[in-house]
Amino acid sequence: MSDKESRDTPAAGPAAKRKTTMFPSPDLPRGPDHVAIIMDGNGRWATARGLGRSAGHQAGAEPVRTILKAARNQGVRHLTLYTFSTENWGRSQDEIDNLFSLLVRYVDSETLELLSSGVRLRAVGDLGRLPRPARDALAAAERTTGRNDVITLTLALSYGSRAEIVSAAREIAREVKSGGLDPEAVDEDMLSGRLWTRGLPDPDLLIRTGGDKRISNFLLWQLAYAELHFTETLWPDFGEADFFAALSDFHGRQRRYGRAD
Repeated sequence: MSDKESRDTPAAGPAAKRKTTMFPSPDLPRGPDHVAIIMDGNGRWATARGLGRSAGHQAGAEPVRTILKAARNQGVRHLTLYTFSTENWGRSQDEIDNLFSLLVRYVDSETLELLSSGVRLRAVGDLGRLPRPARDALAAAERTTGRNDVITLTLALSYGSRAEIVSAAREIAREVKSGGLDPEAVDEDMLSGRLWTRGLPDPDLLIRTGGDKRISNFLLWQLAYAELHFTETLWPDFGEADFFAALSDFHGRQRRYGRAD
């Protein structure tokens, strides 16, 4: 849902061809701690089947359930999904309305399952722009699941990383102007604590589906040292085997954080 999906006629494999993998994968270490996903390709998946874009968004709900279960059982502690970007407000009103209706239905139908599975739901972004029913549904689910601690599912909604950083900078500037903050005290930790994602650890791994190889204004600050994994698979076709392939790619890399080889 997060990007403008510029490809017109991509091939899209049927979801029925997904492979089933054990939960958890016996061939992988546990983790990583935090996985972020840009769920791209819903519209192209629908177009390839002669369907409306809303059908693609509906089909994209099932991989959320699948990947959340796989992540939880693999020991991932945080799963963050780019659900609706600030740029997505430029889409047609009908598509926006359908997206948020789908979001409300998903949250309402999944909250009890999230609660029983140890999943804490969280939403981040410029949430004041969301329709009232979406804000109410998210707030209720956050209250219901707030004590869960197995895995945190974070939905990035009305989210744009540049806007997030500007918001944090303005907050710090107001504190400095009021005399409540010494400019010399401003550091990376302070800025991180003013971001919409405050309280979340930085992602270890970013996965983007749909074939594009960019991060599209998602977690620009937080992804500084994340490993990036891109796949041609469109989001509605993305299954647990694809997820474990991304984890295998991650575990095969050496993370040096700027240190010498």
